[in-house]
Amino acid sequence: MLKVAVYGKGGIGKSTVTSNLAAAFAAMGKRVIQIGCDPKADSTINLLGGEPLRPVMNYMREEDEEPEKLEDISKEGFGGVLCIETGGPTPGLGCAGRGIIATFQLLEDLKLFETWKPDVVLYDVLGDVVCGGFAAPIREGYAEKVLIVTSGEKMALYAANNISSAVRNFEDRSYARIFGIVLNHRNVENETEKVNAFAEKNNIPVVGEIPRSDEIIRWEDQGKTVIEGDENSEISEKFFELARKLLEIEETEKEDI
Repeated sequence: MLKVAVYGKGGIGKSTVTSNLAAAFAAMGKRVIQIGCDPKADSTINLLGGEPLRPVMNYMREEDEEPEKLEDISKEGFGGVLCIETGGPTPGLGCAGRGIIATFQLLEDLKLFETWKPDVVLYDVLGDVVCGGFAAPIREGYAEKVLIVTSGEKMALYAANNISSAVRNFEDRSYARIFGIVLNHRNVENETEKVNAFAEKNNIPVVGEIPRSDEIIRWEDQGKTVIEGDENSEISEKFFELARKLLEIEETEKEDI
């Protein structure tokens, strides 16, 4: 099972990257789960035709009980991708990170992975704060690889550096490791050079580049990933390339065991 956590500064495009990766894996015939780990709960919306999914924390708050079956807190989207959103507490009350921890425990109780038997699990995680529950995917063994989404903007690289440092703090415990950087272009001055310099300094490969494209925005306005909208476009191929790279590395690592 390929288990990847996608981190990055809020608003940097990690949900776009994650959902298009999920769609690419699904189009390749893989059984995929995407778990949104952000209080905004909008990670999976473009896999679900633009319809928001009721988050786990909302269910527990509104029903005043834990869900008894997986169908209560999940929905299948494009390509059969199973979509789940952790959500968060009532604004101003409680810790969003704890919501992620509570959701993960619930998914274990519901035997998500044993029941659904996915080939790929993607976690879309807020990366401005890498503490508590937001570190759970890399700290608790849920994910094995980390993708950091960044642009050449100063604050995006600052967040990427924090994420890199946090992941490396867990390296000696056999937790998730950094697989690479995805450069999501914002067309800032000398963007490629800035990101490559950061990658070289931190010894992290740039494993994918997503050009700035109105095509992505156009399809998202229709509640779709670009993979669903036009599987054969140049932008879609960028996501397929990254998906193939992740699968190839996973297969190579299995052979080395």
